[in-house]
Amino acid sequence: MATVVVDASVAVKWVVAEEGSNQALALRRERHLTAPDLIVAECANILWKKARRNELTADEAAFAARLLQKSGMNLRPMLGFLEVATRLAVELDHPAYDCVYLAMAQIEGTSFVTADDRLLRKVRAMPAHPMAACVVGLHESPSRPSP
Repeated sequence: MATVVVDASVAVKWVVAEEGSNQALALRRERHLTAPDLIVAECANILWKKARRNELTADEAAFAARLLQKSGMNLRPMLGFLEVATRLAVELDHPAYDCVYLAMAQIEGTSFVTADDRLLRKVRAMPAHPMAACVVGLHESPSRPSP
């Protein structure tokens, strides 16, 4: 079973029913999932925003967080991705926190699956960039991300 890097835009869909949840759950069943430990803070922030917008109650947000804690995702310290993430952020003119996931995929030689359309568009706008072939949108056959 292949390993792919996922970000918080994918992980939250495992525990909150929304567009793309079926694809995110299929990906979870069919691949080993890994992420930089940054995903913990990003998922917590997304759940907070959903509670703030009354999309989730406080209890539902806490329950979703508990489920994510038990997701079995392989977390890696993000410090080792700092230099590459910084270079990618400058090259793509995109926030560095998203580029940490890209850096991890690049360093580990795997695909990165995201539901973040803005990031996907940014990477796809530079088709000659080495990362362009490694980034897969969640809606793009997530059960078969490119190696």
